[in-house]
Amino acid sequence: MDGQTRRARHSFTSLLTSLVFLFLDFLDASLCVLFRFLDAFFEGKSSPCYCHESGAGGRSGASGGDGESEVSESLYGRRNVFREMGMLRWVERWGLYGSAGKVVMNHRRRWSDCGCESCVSWASNDALKLHVVVQEPLQGSVQGKKAPENVIFLHGFLSSSSFWTEAVFPNFSESARTNYRFFAVDLLGFGRSPKPRDCTYTLKDHLDMIEKSVIIPYGLNSFHLVAHSMGCVITLALAAKYTKSVKSITITAPPCFPSLKSNASLTALEKLAEKRLWPPLLFGSAVMSWYEHLGRCVCFLLCRNHRTWERILKLVTRSSDLHFAAVDLTRHTHHSAWHTMHNVICGGAKFLDDYLERLRKSRVRIVIIHGNRDKVVPLECSSNIKMKIPHAEVEIIPNASHTTVILGREQAFTRKLEHVWAKFASLGQELDRGLVLERW
Repeated sequence: MDGQTRRARHSFTSLLTSLVFLFLDFLDASLCVLFRFLDAFFEGKSSPCYCHESGAGGRSGASGGDGESEVSESLYGRRNVFREMGMLRWVERWGLYGSAGKVVMNHRRRWSDCGCESCVSWASNDALKLHVVVQEPLQGSVQGKKAPENVIFLHGFLSSSSFWTEAVFPNFSESARTNYRFFAVDLLGFGRSPKPRDCTYTLKDHLDMIEKSVIIPYGLNSFHLVAHSMGCVITLALAAKYTKSVKSITITAPPCFPSLKSNASLTALEKLAEKRLWPPLLFGSAVMSWYEHLGRCVCFLLCRNHRTWERILKLVTRSSDLHFAAVDLTRHTHHSAWHTMHNVICGGAKFLDDYLERLRKSRVRIVIIHGNRDKVVPLECSSNIKMKIPHAEVEIIPNASHTTVILGREQAFTRKLEHVWAKFASLGQELDRGLVLERW
C-alpha cells in the first residue's frame, strides 16, 4: 500500500469516526432528556447527571472534604457538541423536566436497575458490608500450628470475587492452602456487594468499605495484596494507607497512568477509552465511558434483564451453568459502574504519584505482571510504576491479553504468588536472625 492510499484510508477512517461519535453525542444528549422525563414520572423527581457544569446536581464531591473524596474531572470534562450548543437548556425552557409523577419509596435503587432478590438483598441490611469469600487454611497439618498469613484479593472492573474463587483458589498448592487465609472481596457496587445509590464510589468509599468489611472485623494486622486491572488502583491506595501492614503487593495489568499537574483523569480516560471504531472492544469501552446516558440505556437492557439473558445463553450453549465471567458482567448498576470507572480508574491518576512515593519509601515488595498483548491497559502503565518504584519487579507474559494473563494460565499464576509470598517469608526469617539488615 503506497503512501497516498494510506493517507486516503486514514482520512476516510477519521471522517467516519467523527461522524459516528457526533451521532453518539446527539443520541446521548437526547437520552438525557428521556431519562430525566422517565425518572420524574417513576420517582417523582429527575435524577442528577453530569451533563451540566461542575457542581450541578449536588455532585461536586462526596462527603469528607479530602482530596480522595472528590469526583473525577472526567465526569464533567467529557465534551459533547450538542450539550455545548445548549441543547439541554432549550429543553429545560420547554418544560420537559417536570417533577410530577409517581413517588417510589425505595430510593436505594433506580427504576431502571434490576430488582431481583440477588441484586437487592443487600438493601435489607442496614449495616452495609461487602460480600467477602473467606477460605480458611487447611487443618490437621504440622504447619497448622503456625498462625496463617492473610491475603486479600481484589478483582477488576465488571467482575467479582468469583474471578479468584473459581479460577485461582483451586490451583493453590496444599502448602499454600495450609499456611494462608484468603479473602476474595466483591468490591463496592459489584457482584453481591451493596450498590448504594447515594454513593459516588470514590477511592475513599472503596477503601472505607474494605476496612469495614475485611481489615477491622477480621483484625488483620498484616496481609499480602493481590489484584487485577481496576483492583490494582484500589490496592495501591490501600497499601499506601497501610504501609506498615502490607507484606507484599502483586498487581496484574494495572491501569496506572502518570500523574499530571492538570487533567490527569481526562488523560487517563482518553488513553483507556480512546474514541475509535476498531477494535470492537475499544469502541464499546469508549461508548460506555464517554456517554453517561447511552451507558445507562445499555445497562437497562442488559443488567436489568440479566436473568432473561442468562436463560437465553444457557439455551444457546446448552449448559446448565454459565461461566462466572458472563454472570459477573451484569452484576452491577449503571450508577456503580459509571462512578467507579471515572472516580477510581480515571480519578485515581491524580493520586498515583503520592501512592507510589509512599510505597517506594516503605520498601514493600511489589510484583507487576502484564501481558504483552494487553489491548485494554497499555504496557506503559507497568513501566510507569517501575520508573517510580525502581525496586518493583516487572514480569511481561508473552502472548497474554488483559484476561489471559491470569485465565488460562492459572497454575503458573498461583505458583508465582506462592513464590512471592515464600520469598518474603524467607527474608523475614533472615531479618529476625539478624542476617540481613537491608534488602529492599
